[in-house]
Amino acid sequence: MGNGHSPGLHILVVDDHAIVREGLKRLLDSAGEDWAVSEASSGFEALEVLRRSRFDIAIFDLSMPGMSGLDLLVRVRAQYPAMPVLFLTMRAEEIYARRAFEGGARGYLTKDGAAQELVTAVRKVAAGGVYVSASLADRLVLQLGGNGANRPLDRLSDRELEVLRRLVAGERPTEIAQAMSLSIKTVSSHKSRIQDKLQLPNLAALVRFGIENGLDEDDVRPAGVA
Repeated sequence: MGNGHSPGLHILVVDDHAIVREGLKRLLDSAGEDWAVSEASSGFEALEVLRRSRFDIAIFDLSMPGMSGLDLLVRVRAQYPAMPVLFLTMRAEEIYARRAFEGGARGYLTKDGAAQELVTAVRKVAAGGVYVSASLADRLVLQLGGNGANRPLDRLSDRELEVLRRLVAGERPTEIAQAMSLSIKTVSSHKSRIQDKLQLPNLAALVRFGIENGLDEDDVRPAGVA
């Protein structure tokens, strides 16, 4: 594998949009390798598939209903620590990339760069390397080397960050509860905790803070829209 050739890889693609999974399969097929690609449409389905088969690498979306990619990463790292995980996501903010790598991911690729970078990223991560989108690399290095204590978003858990992102995108608590498979009461308590941690008095202040910190980029796509 030292020559960049990665024969016979078994790859699991986890994304809640069928059209995205189909596109990724086409990109992987275009590598001209003898790669087998399996699919899962949610984190829960991915865990079922992983129980039945062994994979050389998994590609996760970050934002999925029910179980986010970061939640799935925690479960997978505990059960299958040797399997490398590559994130492929719309979320280009470095805070998500940093959390993915801190959680044990080996690669982070944004969907806008997937056509050019996916095959390279898969080869590198499957061979034991690490891959990050060129567009993110500089900012990520600055964050990793920076003064973390001064970043308010670091006070939030992964789930609180996801709730905040959805509030900034204009989703109502009922919509957030449905998308994340939580009760409305739980969403409400997350919102209160976020306000406490960030010392913000109301929803308008939360949204303003989120926009100032780049959480309004690449808004959440409605369910069923690729």
